[in-house]
Amino acid sequence: MLPPSWHLIGALLVLAATAGDSTNKIILPQILNGGGIGGIGIASGKHPSGSKTVAVGAVPSLVGGAGGAGGGGGAVAGSGGTGSTVVGSNGVIVAGGGANVPTSNLNIVVEEPEFTEYIENVTVPAGRNVKLGCSVKNLGSYKVAWMHFEQSAILTVHNHVITRNPRISVTHDKHDRHRTWYLHINNVHEEDRGRYMCQINTVTAKTQFGYLNVVVPPNIDDSLSSSDVIVREGANISLRCRASGSPRPIIKWKRDDNSRIAINKNHIVNEWEGDTLEITRISRLDMGAYLCIASNGVPPTVSKRIKVSVDFPPMLLIPHQLVGAPEYSNVTIECFTEAHPTSLNYWTRGEGPIIHDSHKYKVEATIGLPAYKTHMKLTIINVSSGDDGIYKCVAKNPRGETDGIIRLYVSYPQTTASSGLYSTDSHWGENGNNNNYAYGGSDSTRSIYAQDKNKTQNPLLANGNANEADAESNGGHKSSMAIAWLFVVISTLLLTIRSAVGSSLSVSLC
Repeated sequence: MLPPSWHLIGALLVLAATAGDSTNKIILPQILNGGGIGGIGIASGKHPSGSKTVAVGAVPSLVGGAGGAGGGGGAVAGSGGTGSTVVGSNGVIVAGGGANVPTSNLNIVVEEPEFTEYIENVTVPAGRNVKLGCSVKNLGSYKVAWMHFEQSAILTVHNHVITRNPRISVTHDKHDRHRTWYLHINNVHEEDRGRYMCQINTVTAKTQFGYLNVVVPPNIDDSLSSSDVIVREGANISLRCRASGSPRPIIKWKRDDNSRIAINKNHIVNEWEGDTLEITRISRLDMGAYLCIASNGVPPTVSKRIKVSVDFPPMLLIPHQLVGAPEYSNVTIECFTEAHPTSLNYWTRGEGPIIHDSHKYKVEATIGLPAYKTHMKLTIINVSSGDDGIYKCVAKNPRGETDGIIRLYVSYPQTTASSGLYSTDSHWGENGNNNNYAYGGSDSTRSIYAQDKNKTQNPLLANGNANEADAESNGGHKSSMAIAWLFVVISTLLLTIRSAVGSSLSVSLC
């Protein structure tokens, strides 16, 4: 009887005969009944199924005897018919039996492990947890390992975690027919991206891959992006926005109030795409907030607000430079200013001091849209003749100063000319001579003109009334002259008649 060590030698020979072929299948040999001195028969051939087979068993003790089931030659003397041993392709004994094994157990096939499903490719946002599965059948005593291919790092072997990364763990489903092995990665980082390999440690290792894609939402880098900017009107500006993320983010620019962006005088757009926004010869109309928006399909989309201020000296708009108001009424005069930075706005009367709120004046200033516009108003209460004259609205800021002039005049209720004529007629009755009458007419005319000057009555109307009075006075003067001449003529005739009568009486007496 051969020593037991020969059994081990026979197993090693089997392993050597089958090394390098990952499709090996192990077939239990035909076991002969009966005792006596036998040996370990080792043969390599082809199974009727077409797969490579290896047989180890008790055969007659023949040197150079026939091989096993496949028919290849060669025999090694061994122990007598005490049983049979089956050795896997990795040198592990996977089956054995006694000397008397029923013939129903002949030619039983034991298959090597295989993958049953592909590893799914997974896309996951950074910070989430992910699980990769590797399904295997017929694993037997083999082991499953997980590796990160790009990093050439072994992560797990069977139930053991090899890596020192605390975010990595491994589990398997014992109740699963195919025994699926799961690789868990918690709080996924961007550097976890890449191919993950599941491997079975057969003689020629069996492997398959799955890809983990880690996406990262966009993030704007403030240190590399523009902040709020102040620029003079007419200058050129350049706004920058830098963002990171995976995939690489797309940068778009929009105005906060949704108005259009004037890249230059001839190029106006609703939005602009690119890391940099350049504006040529900026104007006050371009002032406001601009939004840099970064997106890459991974929520959330992020934005940065950049305020652009355009400085320019004050400018005034005066709707009415000449304003009239009735006596004893309230009147409001106004100016519109544009300035940035915001100007200091006030009113003066001529070159006098600043006008403040009082019982006589009410000062108002209203901020408009855009915010660089201001509406200035000055209300003068209970207007009188002393309020007419020049008023000034003044605007000052660090870029300059300007003022505008408004002239106010006070109007009075109109007065008819009949009162003047009435006073003139009474004046005529009192004097009763031609010279005072003419002067009276003249005086009457001058009094109406003075009244018109002081009361701002229509001069044409005043002159018409004066001409009417002159016409009436001239008509009266002509009538008086005719009566006087008639009186003189009658007196002369009477004197002539009287003289003639007297001469005739004297002749008769003689």
